[in-house]
Amino acid sequence: MADKSTPNLQPEETVDYVAGSCNIGKREIRRRQTVAAFGALVTVLTLFSFYHYNVTRLDRLGIFFPMIMTSIGFLQARKRFCLAYGFTGLFNFGTLGSVQKVISSADRALDRKAALTLLFQSTVISVLFTAAIYALPVHLGPAS
Repeated sequence: MADKSTPNLQPEETVDYVAGSCNIGKREIRRRQTVAAFGALVTVLTLFSFYHYNVTRLDRLGIFFPMIMTSIGFLQARKRFCLAYGFTGLFNFGTLGSVQKVISSADRALDRKAALTLLFQSTVISVLFTAAIYALPVHLGPAS
């Protein structure tokens, strides 16, 4: 029989601020998921435009920008950690826009380190994806 005194939380759900690990709640996570989905849509549309217009390899480097939006949004939602909040010493588990300051300088340092790690991971993902698109054969689209 389940213990009724504890909330029914999934193992990955966090309900409070944890320095360097979790600085956003459900509403903020949904916002990051929306950014990731929008970035993914722009990435796919950009890829289709590359095919349709048969762009040069140099032009394909532009895929980096929608891809970085996608990867940052996805990783923020997955890790329950906002990059900007981590750099600025803030967190939010309430309504959107109602941020609170991290008081402890040690906690702010952990948050900055986590933010740098998330930014690095997003950049690596985006660079690898961009490199893969760049490496595709020169003529992608229909023969002209």
